[in-house]
Amino acid sequence: MARIRDDLRALSGYHSPQVDVTVRLNTNEAPFSPPPAFAHALADRLGSIDWNRYPDRAATDLRARLAALHSVPENWIMVANGSNEVLQSILLAFGGPGRRAVVFEPGYQMHAQIARNTGTTVEVVERGEGFLIDVDRALEALNDGPPGVVFVTSPNNPTGRSEPRETVRTLVDSAGDHLIVIDEAYVQFAGSDLLDLIDEEAPVVVTRTFSKTWGMAGLRLGYAVAPPSVVTGLELVTLPYHVDAAKLIAGELALDFIDEMNTRVAGTVGERERLRSRLAELGVSVAPSDANFVLIDTADRSAEAVWQGLVDRGVLVRDCSGWPGLAGRLRVTVGSPSENDAFLTALEEVLR
Repeated sequence: MARIRDDLRALSGYHSPQVDVTVRLNTNEAPFSPPPAFAHALADRLGSIDWNRYPDRAATDLRARLAALHSVPENWIMVANGSNEVLQSILLAFGGPGRRAVVFEPGYQMHAQIARNTGTTVEVVERGEGFLIDVDRALEALNDGPPGVVFVTSPNNPTGRSEPRETVRTLVDSAGDHLIVIDEAYVQFAGSDLLDLIDEEAPVVVTRTFSKTWGMAGLRLGYAVAPPSVVTGLELVTLPYHVDAAKLIAGELALDFIDEMNTRVAGTVGERERLRSRLAELGVSVAPSDANFVLIDTADRSAEAVWQGLVDRGVLVRDCSGWPGLAGRLRVTVGSPSENDAFLTALEEVLR
């Protein structure tokens, strides 16, 4: 019998509990689908696809639109099936055997997961006060070991904190042979980004997704912004015609609705702050957040018991209490106003 690689046998895949409940606030999805006008335009365009032909391998039109959006040359853009495929391509091209991935914990679990899947050694650096990167620890890690990939998530998942610009600039300036990956899956909720840290010479790549702010999680579309030398490396490891024609069209059309997206982001930010305020009134410790979720501390109560109590009342959140440095914490996606009300009501009952 064929056997999987020995270094994979002890690993487990990425899993998020799928429970049949009324309110799902566990996967940081947008609470609403894209505008109806987007759906209608997409339906019209799908009718013109030559389904017997391969899609545009270079994603020419979508790359052009994204380049214009970010005011960069078109050859600074790489498109993929969700930002996770971007991350996998990064690790295939710049990680692998004999190289390493530096991750800051607590952080997005898929960085380490994909690194291990690609045979990349994972080096974990503990975060400092406020769940932010400790610059001294980070520089020590960069200077002590083989080259590879350094993951900076801003805002961070699952803590919600944005990294100070000075911290990220210091890492970029000290990168040496490392590639600095800035994961900005939630950046629109933060109000500022780090795209300006990319230039022709800087070893930096920024990853983005259409899943969160654009409400297109079901389509799986993401992209990278990076200097051409990095994009060329990523293109070496992507499969031919990996992004399908329907997805390319959907991405182009989404960019026609930037104003609507910005309005929805503003609404989500308002709901996030309402959630934080109400949680504080309930006596629940909640961390500052620049994303579309909040991290709460169940204090002297069992996080698992609180999670189960919410599920029993039809509300699903993410139990992060087993993650490094997150004992007693639950992550709650900011949903629609009615979903957030349902969560608050259920939590109040559980706490009583």
